[in-house]
Amino acid sequence: MTDAQNLEDIERLYATHGGLHYGEGVTQLEHALQSAALAETEGSPPSLIVAALLHDIGHLFEKEEDVALGRFDDRHETVGARMLESLFPEAVYRPVALHVAAKRYLCFTEPQYWTGLSAASRQSLKLQGGPFDRAQAQAFERASCWRDAVQLRRFDDMGKRAEICGRRFADYMPLMRGLLAGS
Repeated sequence: MTDAQNLEDIERLYATHGGLHYGEGVTQLEHALQSAALAETEGSPPSLIVAALLHDIGHLFEKEEDVALGRFDDRHETVGARMLESLFPEAVYRPVALHVAAKRYLCFTEPQYWTGLSAASRQSLKLQGGPFDRAQAQAFERASCWRDAVQLRRFDDMGKRAEICGRRFADYMPLMRGLLAGS
């Protein structure tokens, strides 16, 4: 599957491939659930909670060993955003599209941010182009939804804990239904 026609396709994708690991010590599904739960706890709007849940959906189309070993940048953020664009409003898919750029931005604007990155995130940062320079950071700040992308990035970074968050993908289905484009 390269496209999700509906929420059931997305749910099926996570059920089938969510058990994959990607070098962080948690599965893709648990990382998604932890990120969404963090967004929820912070009182984020529904669009950002769903973006946090689905931000790495593009990874579900990769070979587990390629992701875990950090062999190449597959542009998972672009793959994921394109997939979500036909289903959700910009407030969901745009932060997904920008969450890698947000990491590069934070590495430039907050030098201490890099030291808090996991080893896998540091490795992927190299493949993704490294920290932004001033011009790239300024361009990023002109993008729509850039602030939400930065917040999403922070949830992404924190959503890699060994303990299980206790949420299920199905818990977020009503929230996603409420955000479907054209609803």
